[in-house]
This record gives sequence, C-alpha cells and structure tokens, in this order.
Amino acid sequence: MLKKIYLPLAIFVAGIAVVVLLVVSKPTPAPKTENVEPALVKVSVIPAIKETVSLSVKSQGIVQPRREIDLIAEVAGRVVSVEPFFVGGGFFAAEQVLIKIDDRDYKTAVLMAKARVAEAEYRLAEEQGMSRQAKREWRDLGNQNANDLFLRKPQLVAANANLESAKGELAKAELNLERTQIRVPFDGRIKETFVDLGEFAGIGASLARVYDSTLVEIRLPLTEQQAALVDLPLVGAAQGKQPKVTVRGVVAGKHYQWQGVLARTDAFVDDRSRMYYAVAEVANPFESGAPLLPGLFVEAEIEGREIENVLELPREALFERDSIVYLDEDNKVSRAKVQVLRKDKDLVWLTAELSDDTLVALEKQSFTPEGSKVEPLIPTALAGSANTQLTTPPPTAAALVRE
Repeated sequence: MLKKIYLPLAIFVAGIAVVVLLVVSKPTPAPKTENVEPALVKVSVIPAIKETVSLSVKSQGIVQPRREIDLIAEVAGRVVSVEPFFVGGGFFAAEQVLIKIDDRDYKTAVLMAKARVAEAEYRLAEEQGMSRQAKREWRDLGNQNANDLFLRKPQLVAANANLESAKGELAKAELNLERTQIRVPFDGRIKETFVDLGEFAGIGASLARVYDSTLVEIRLPLTEQQAALVDLPLVGAAQGKQPKVTVRGVVAGKHYQWQGVLARTDAFVDDRSRMYYAVAEVANPFESGAPLLPGLFVEAEIEGREIENVLELPREALFERDSIVYLDEDNKVSRAKVQVLRKDKDLVWLTAELSDDTLVALEKQSFTPEGSKVEPLIPTALAGSANTQLTTPPPTAAALVRE
C-alpha cells in the first residue's frame, strides 16, 4: 500500500527536479551591442573677428558758463544812466557801457589834479633855472668845489618828485572818472541785476551778476573704464586734436544737439566716487538753432580713441560678466577671460586672447562643460545659407569657418 503511494510521489518530485535543472542551466543570450554615438549638443556660434574701433563714451552733466562774475562798484555815487539791456537775460558786447554813476565829483577831481600838475611843472622849471644860476655864480668865484645845497640839487630832486606825485594823482583821478562807467571785458549776458536807475551805489556794492556768452562748459563724470577709451588731457589743456563731444538736450520740449570739444580735466579724481571729471566746451552756445542755456541738464557723447584688436560680439556671447565660451579646432568647449570695453543692450566690445575666426558660443554656456564636444551652428546671416544646421558628425571649427 505504501509502495503505491511513494512511487508516484517520487516520480513527481524527480520530474520537478529535472525541470528546475533545465531552467537553471539554460544559457542566457548575450545582449547585442550597437555602436551608437551620443547626440552632440547643438550650439549657435559666431566667428571672432578682430578690428580697430573707436568707441564713444556717454556721460551727463549740467551746462555752466565758462566765466561768471559779480560787477562791483569801484567808486561811490548815484546811478544816473542804465542801458535798456541792463536786465536779467540781456546781452551786451565787450567794453559796452552798462550803467553810469554820477561823475561830476570825479570830473572836478581831474581838474584839480591837472592844476597840481601844472603847479609842479612850474616849480620844477623854477628850480632848474635857479640851479643853473647857482652853477654860474660858483664858477665865477673861481672855486671848483661846491656843495650840493649851494647848487640846489636837493631842491631839484624834490621838485621832480612833486611833479611825479601830481601826475600820479591826476592818473588816479582820471581812473576814478573812468570807473563811473561800468563795463565788462567780454561779450556776455546779464544773469541778475542788483541796482537800478536813481539808486546810490557805494564802493564795493554789487551791481549785477554776468557771464560770458561766448563759451559754456559741461563737467562730465567718467568711470575708470570710460576714461580708458578716451584721450583725456590729464595734464593741462588738450594739445593738438581735441576729442569731439556731441551734446544733446531738450529745450522747450524739443530735442537739440550741439558740437563741442573735450578741453581739459579736473585737477583731481573724486575721492568718494573715484570718478574722473572731463570738461567739455561748446563755443557760441547762443548762435545755433536753440540756445545751450546754463543750468540745462544734457547728455554728452565723447569721441573715443582708436583701439586695436577689439572683438565686436552679440551681447549673448558674454558669460558670467567677464568670460566667453569658444570652440577649439575639434569643436571642444573652452573658456577665456576677457576685458569688456563697452556694452549695450545688443552688442559687447571686448579684448581677449583669441585668434581670428575662433568660434564663440552664443548660447548654452552653462550646459556645455569645458572639454565637452558640441555641434556648432552658424547663424543664417553669417553662414550665407538658409539651412544652418550641420550634418552629423560635424566638421571641425576651422573647417566650418572656411566653409
């Protein structure tokens, strides 16, 4: 009975063991390997071409007159005459009389000084005659030795001194008379007046404030980077060719521009802002289409000096403010530090240790580690072709530029 039960069970277990053995010992098929290269990152690039450029510099400032002075009364008296243009905003020519102070007392002083000169001349002539007579008398006595007092030499010296003193008083009186007419030695404009017809002006009183209308200037702050782009006259006034300056401003709601030159710089660098201050001058500011008024806030563009080996690239080429990403001859990524000269919203001008026609990346700089290989794409405008995508595998950067 037991044999009938164990025999089928043994056969069943043996069958299971055979099946397990066959499954375990079945050989595993080796996976088929395919030689598939990973896809390269496609990056837009542009060839680097070095040029000699002149980069202008922009700044801002307030227009100021080149000269601005207070007219001070040098003599006292009542104002008896005022010219019609002696008002705020009035123009005048050099040496033109602006106002007159009562000159009657000063004319009298001139007459009295002339009388003293005449009297001194008479005294001198008298002493000269007496001196000659004394010489003859002493000679007639037959004595060759005579003292200066007998020959009237001290009296003659005193008479000459009195004449010179009288002439000096006359010159002073004439000068005071001339000072009753108030003039300015340059063409200008009146900013403000402090006296009017009939008022008394004492010595030292302010009569008006005027400024030179033939020249205005603008102080323009420049950073260290901006100063490097311009031929600044750091020592004295500019010699030879002065950098041109284009000044732009708004007068009565309309936009105007004026032409000037960079004349000089301030004598020091601002110790707080570390800024240079260049001074631009504009001649004849009231003779153009619109007056360049003092006090006007303007923008100025200064002509830059010529700089060699400058790269002009799209703004996208600049990476981390002072670096660019470029490709070597095998299209492998490299990075280089650059010196940024100037940048705007579209372009950047910089210098870098790159050879001409080196491909500079315009995108994906953060996703292409140094040493990785990429597929460069030239923009349509530069490639001269509608299809800018390259076939795989890509050519080298040098071959891409040659194409």
